[in-house]
Amino acid sequence: MPPIPFSPPRIDQKIIDEVTAALKSGWISTGLRTKRFEKEIASYCNVPNVLCLNSATAGLEIILRWFGVGHGDEVILPAYTYSATANVIIHCGATPVFVDVNASDFNISVSEIEKNITSKTKVIMPVDFAGFPCDYDEINELAKRSAHKFIPSSESQEKLGRILVLSDAAHSFGASYNGKQTGSLTDVSVFSFHAVKNLTTGEGGAVALNLPAPFDNQELYNFLCVYTLHGQNKDALAKMQKGNWRYDIIEAGYKCNMTDIAAAIGLVELERYNDDTLPKRKKIAQRYLELLSNSRFEKPIFKTNQKESSYHLFPLRIKDCSETQRDEIIRKVTLADVSVNVHFIPVPMMSYYKKLGFSMEKYPVAYSNYSREISLPVFYDLSIEQCETIVSVLNSAVQATP
Repeated sequence: MPPIPFSPPRIDQKIIDEVTAALKSGWISTGLRTKRFEKEIASYCNVPNVLCLNSATAGLEIILRWFGVGHGDEVILPAYTYSATANVIIHCGATPVFVDVNASDFNISVSEIEKNITSKTKVIMPVDFAGFPCDYDEINELAKRSAHKFIPSSESQEKLGRILVLSDAAHSFGASYNGKQTGSLTDVSVFSFHAVKNLTTGEGGAVALNLPAPFDNQELYNFLCVYTLHGQNKDALAKMQKGNWRYDIIEAGYKCNMTDIAAAIGLVELERYNDDTLPKRKKIAQRYLELLSNSRFEKPIFKTNQKESSYHLFPLRIKDCSETQRDEIIRKVTLADVSVNVHFIPVPMMSYYKKLGFSMEKYPVAYSNYSREISLPVFYDLSIEQCETIVSVLNSAVQATP
């Protein structure tokens, strides 16, 4: 049996042709393809504006900085996430406030958020783990209900008058909540288009702006275009116009724009996302759910009356399993040439954050979920026969692990 990889990107002739066309166009940095990609994502998500960048991480940090988050401020996030969610808070000089997650779906617990809101809280950062949306109605309402505790320290904070809800939607492009697409579920949402994501641009991300009045999302988009290109008031397209070479630096900005090469991949991916990519991933998840009949398996939730996942990951949990046993199961599975993964090692377990004083003992549900979790392969070209092989190998590994 040939080895089964975990999550290779889908690179077919259509993508190759579009990237080739971008290369031959003579314009490979931020240009018309990137701008079209932004508009098509905004239409897909039904939001006013979208800014494409070189990563979701850059998008999260840029929004924190725009909102004025800094020293003395607190940002609430789940302990169960990838390090990028926390690192951007550290970059801004603020304090990450980790909270525990739900036992059912890996997502941040609303009751735990509420317990940790203080006068220093500036932002709540929910994470749509594995592509399953968080409880946005409850989180948005909580942010509004806590406005009396909010002490603004920047113009943007004064304008909003409450905690900002900044969704780390890295996994959830194409998911839905109460009939609405992710991206439109809260103030600002940030997607990842990394190589392993459902929709990839190789590396990349997008910031979906959905701020309420009196904010002008178009005005903010215009500012962020400048802010993410060195603070330069003209991009390369504008400077190429005849006689329009002169520019100014109006902010000490950053450099995190998306290229047209990346956008070329994304445009193809987006065009076939709803009719091809999502149905295929859903079919794989459904087949796994049918095959995983072992009573020791705790299957992930993909759809409820309110939510539907983007089917980004298949996060399986093993009942009555220790972290050591889980690791041994993974070892046996990989020896059979099946690639699996773990999503994620919770951030408070990482050396840097332990040095800051964080301890997993405060997040028992997150630890329980992590210690028993194995992510099964999900990618476009994964066959149903391969799904059956994966489950067979997994069953054997679980049975052989005392």
